Amino acid sequence: MSEQRVLTGITTTGTPHLGNYVGAIRPAIAAATQPDQQSFFFLADYHALIKCQDPEQIRRSSLEIAATWLAFGLDTDRAIFYRQSDIPEIPELTWILNCSAAKGLMNRAHAYKAAVQANEEAGEDPDFGITMGLFCYPVLMAADILMFGAQRIPVGRDQIQHVEMARDIAQRFNHNFADVFTLPEAVVEDNGAVLQGLDGRKMSKSYNNTIPLFESEKKLRKSINRIKTNLLEPGEPKATDNSTLFQIWAAFADDSETSRMRQAFADGIAWGEAKKQLFELVNDHLAPARGYYMELMDDPGHIESVLQKGAQRAREYSVPLMQRVRDAVGISSMGGR
Repeated sequence: MSEQRVLTGITTTGTPHLGNYVGAIRPAIAAATQPDQQSFFFLADYHALIKCQDPEQIRRSSLEIAATWLAFGLDTDRAIFYRQSDIPEIPELTWILNCSAAKGLMNRAHAYKAAVQANEEAGEDPDFGITMGLFCYPVLMAADILMFGAQRIPVGRDQIQHVEMARDIAQRFNHNFADVFTLPEAVVEDNGAVLQGLDGRKMSKSYNNTIPLFESEKKLRKSINRIKTNLLEPGEPKATDNSTLFQIWAAFADDSETSRMRQAFADGIAWGEAKKQLFELVNDHLAPARGYYMELMDDPGHIESVLQKGAQRAREYSVPLMQRVRDAVGISSMGGR
């Protein structure tokens, strides 16, 4: 069986939380060990500039995210782990694709349409405050994907459009110039875990309801104690459906422990006791990685060396691909190639 190239980008605008780990980091690291898969993971710092104008936040987030993936055991000898901005061919390809991509396609991008709608509802000009970064970022995303010939792009259901747009842009280029780009496919994990946050909504930094992965034991306990529950007293049976507490438990426990806690809910376990047990479970799971994470955060030079090594490996793919693109559009040596 031939290797499948799989590409995953992580935007550097926030601190990793339990939802990121359960929904993306843990399954991606596990999949990267499969012998039939070649994995590319990158820190999407160019993408971060679209929504964040705080340079310190982007620098800090880049360090935290890189340390998180390494702390959980990403094998960077096998997987290619790099920073987007270390690959100069990516912005070059973005420009060339911009010269081919249809504006009408960009007009249909969900993020742009949502921003226009918000402006109109507020009585503003439709394009008020909308940057060219926001408008054109599907082309940057297409460059990320097409640069490395990725066939499979793991995404949430709300991200499918980005892969479809990359596919459209690739088809248009291949038709107009030469058959250069591999057509990517979105891979949606319908059974992928989406954790609820402290308030019962999806765990997201946008809702300020996250539980950071590597906060101290004291802060982790405090966060878990803040998980929203109902007013049922000890001894009253409690439903597991829609329970944030039980959902997080199931994401970290094995089948037998999940069954035990399900029975404990039916038997009326006190919320305080359930939260105490959840803290112990999650803390025991995270403690080994937390220790390594702290070491990595104290040694940013090591993280930088890992990313530079990854960039060198990534450019073994991006440099020849860009030469093919340049030849296809007519930007090449006068002596012929």
